[in-house]
Amino acid sequence: MNSKDEFDVVIVGGGPIGLACGIEAKKAGLKYLILEKGCLVNSLYHYPVNMTFFSTSERLEIGNVPFVSNNPKPARSEALEYYRRVAQSYQLDIHLFEKAEYINSKNPVKEIVTGKTTYKALNIIISTGFYDIPFPLNVPGENLPKVKHYYDDPHFYAFQDVIVIGAMNSAVDAALETWRKGARVTMVIRNAEIGKRVKYWVRPDIENRIKEGSIKAYFNSTIKEIKTHEADINTPEGLITIKNDWVLAMTGYQPNLGFLESIGIRLSDDEIKKPVYNDETFETNVPGIYIAGVICGGMDTHSLFIENSREHAEKIIRDIRSEK
Repeated sequence: MNSKDEFDVVIVGGGPIGLACGIEAKKAGLKYLILEKGCLVNSLYHYPVNMTFFSTSERLEIGNVPFVSNNPKPARSEALEYYRRVAQSYQLDIHLFEKAEYINSKNPVKEIVTGKTTYKALNIIISTGFYDIPFPLNVPGENLPKVKHYYDDPHFYAFQDVIVIGAMNSAVDAALETWRKGARVTMVIRNAEIGKRVKYWVRPDIENRIKEGSIKAYFNSTIKEIKTHEADINTPEGLITIKNDWVLAMTGYQPNLGFLESIGIRLSDDEIKKPVYNDETFETNVPGIYIAGVICGGMDTHSLFIENSREHAEKIIRDIRSEK
C-alpha cells in the first residue's frame, strides 16, 4: 500500500509479542506500524519495580537479539533495557501513546481509528496482553484513593498499615516487600492457602513470615468494606475491623475481550471466552484480523507467556506473506 497512512499490517500492542510481530513484518519487507497506547512494553513497565521473571533470559529473547542478565532470572529493569535495545536494533516503526480506539473490519482494507488519526491496513495483528483491566473487588469503598490494583515501589508504604488482597505471585511479592520496608502487613486470602503458582523460591519465605506472625494472614476470608481509616473483613470467625492506610488489591487482571468482540471476533461460549482463531495461522474468524500472545488464551491468562508465544509472530507473518 502506498499512502502514508496505509499499511500491509498494523500491530496493536507494543509489548514483547507485538515487537516480535513488527520484527517479522520488517524482515518480510511489509509496510507495517506498531501502535502502543502507553510507553514501550507498557505492561512490563507497570510491573513492580523489584519484580523478577519466572523465565530465564534466553526464553524472553525475540528477533535473535541476545538477552544477557546478571542473574538466571532477569529483573524488570533488565527486561525494559533489553526490549528498548531490540526496538533500537531493528529501528521498529512504533507510535507510542497512541491508542487504537476503534477498528472497522468490514472491508478488505480495514480502518484503525486512534486519538490522533485513522490508519488503513490490509491486515491487523492484535497483541494487547491482559494486564490492563484489574478484576474488581465489588465492595463499598473500592474507589477510595487508598485502594490500588497496581503495586509499584515498597518504600511508599513504609511504617503504614497495608492490606494485601490475594495469594498469588503479585500479592505475595507485595506483602513481603512492603513488610521488609517496615509496613504492617495483613493479607486477606479467599482460599485456604497460598496460591500453588507462587514462585517456588518465594513460597517458603511467605509461609514462614505468616507462621511466625510477622505478616498477619486471614485465610478463607474476603473484604466486606473499605473505609477511610479502616477495613472490614469477613473471616471464618466472623466480621473484624482493622486499622488501614492502604489496600493493595492484587486480584489479577483480564484481557480486553470486549475490544475483540467489537471487531467481530467470536469468543467461545464457556467461561474461558477464548477467541476463535486458526491454530496454524492465528487468523481469527474475521479475515485479515490476527491475534498474538496471551490474548489468544482468553480468560486463561496463565497458559501463554512470552516464551511460548514468540512463535506466533513468525506464523502470522508467513500467512500474510502467502496472501500477498
